[in-house]
Amino acid sequence: MIKSELVQKLADENPDLFHRDIERIVSIFFDEISGALVRGDRVELRGFGAFSVKHRPARVGRNPRTGEPVEIEEKYSPFFKAGKEIRERLNVPSDSREA
Repeated sequence: MIKSELVQKLADENPDLFHRDIERIVSIFFDEISGALVRGDRVELRGFGAFSVKHRPARVGRNPRTGEPVEIEEKYSPFFKAGKEIRERLNVPSDSREA
């Protein structure tokens, strides 16, 4: 599912709301999560999961073509850990899985 599909689903389920308002709410939601991660904060959505940032230290890697050592700079990567409820929903038999 992409962002526009999420907006459309919310619009379909909430006909009393304007499409542009739903788009704005969804954008603000994702902007706030992104902003928190940029600040180094953890974002927890109970029952869904938690977003955080992992630090990847600098290291020496290898060029896959030549095999030569290559310096890889440190970086920060977004990380998502699924919550208990979503893990349980994903691990039920496929014939009884909810949409």
